[in-house]
Amino acid sequence: MRDHSSTEDTAGTESYVERPPLPGMAGVVRTVWIQRTGELARVQRHLPTGGVEIHFPIGGRPQLVGPLTGPAVEVIPARTTIVGVRFHPGAAPPLPTVLDELVDQRLGLAELWGRSVDRLTEAMAGAGTAEQALVLLQAHLARQFRGSARLDPLVGEAVRALMPWHPLNVDALATHLALSPSQLRRRCLQAVGVSPKVLQRTLRFQGFLALAQSGAAASGRRGTDGMAGLAVDVGYADQAHLSRECLRLTGLTPRQLLGDSLDCRACGHDHSAAFKPFLATRSRPPLRV
Repeated sequence: MRDHSSTEDTAGTESYVERPPLPGMAGVVRTVWIQRTGELARVQRHLPTGGVEIHFPIGGRPQLVGPLTGPAVEVIPARTTIVGVRFHPGAAPPLPTVLDELVDQRLGLAELWGRSVDRLTEAMAGAGTAEQALVLLQAHLARQFRGSARLDPLVGEAVRALMPWHPLNVDALATHLALSPSQLRRRCLQAVGVSPKVLQRTLRFQGFLALAQSGAAASGRRGTDGMAGLAVDVGYADQAHLSRECLRLTGLTPRQLLGDSLDCRACGHDHSAAFKPFLATRSRPPLRV
């Protein structure tokens, strides 16, 4: 199961593999992926990740998926190959608008980038493999970031501080960054698309998914294990708190989303490129405010 979606009504041959981005893109891209559908269309549930994504069907029309605040369901046609890029929160590609105008939207890249998308689409369609097409897409993005991208460093620091492993009061974070709460909210809306509090809730749930996808065992804090233990480890008050947030963000209960096994490595899809850098932030010391 993808960490930002679940695939329903599966049949036939399909694959989904996440990979680390090219080295030059690691600071702005969380993961890239290649997805292939089989003989039947796929009903897919996309979940909030805190960042934007580019979905590029080979030979089709690429789209930018804006920051999500809840589940978004789409039908992927049969025999389709999609290469994708998931950006870190606050590190979207150059766009002609602020991100809070793109929340919960899917827009054609041609609407945002103009004719350069036609040239890129043609080049990727002519690539020998999906792997080569993904390299072309990342190279195009790297050129765009070198040419015009301006990331907000304070928002980047806020994103790092709001990761789930060390609970933090948003007002205290604003003080640490020498901003007022309203200034932090405004800058976060512009660069991430959602408020700091919404981002914090999204990252907390992503932390839970990362633990589940990696097959991590609960630490045993408060004497809990299994799903309840992972919920506590990532900052939820208890399993009921996790269940409410899961329903709000995904439209499903945790059991419906994950199935009976917490170890999502058994799903047949490779998510390691997405959860490993996310889990690596657990070892960072908490921000002192």
